Amino acid sequence: MRIDKYLWAIRMFKTRSIATEACKKGQVKINSNNIKPAKDIYIGEKITVRKNQINYQLEVLDIPPSRVGAKLVDLYRKDTTPKEVFEHLELLKQSKDYYRQKGAGRPSKKDRRDIEEYQENNNFEN
Repeated sequence: MRIDKYLWAIRMFKTRSIATEACKKGQVKINSNNIKPAKDIYIGEKITVRKNQINYQLEVLDIPPSRVGAKLVDLYRKDTTPKEVFEHLELLKQSKDYYRQKGAGRPSKKDRRDIEEYQENNNFEN
């Protein structure tokens, strides 16, 4: 089965054309090698997919006959993505929540003091 069709079948991407574009952009790798969308995959191969700032690491367990339901996805792939990656993404989300809204102007005196206190507590250097 083609890699783009496989990623679509296991619901990694919403459409097959999105999966194809991801392969062309180099966001999909098999055994750490960039691949083309038409590359055939086999059982036991390790796939790395970069999606939403996360490098998902998957192992092919079986080849699905066609697109499968969400409950059956785990029969065809094993997700070996480390938990630290998801924790890092959560930290990024929290830092973006604190950030000032665009168009809010310059930081106020209180904002500046908060930033300096944060930098001192986390040992950042200017």
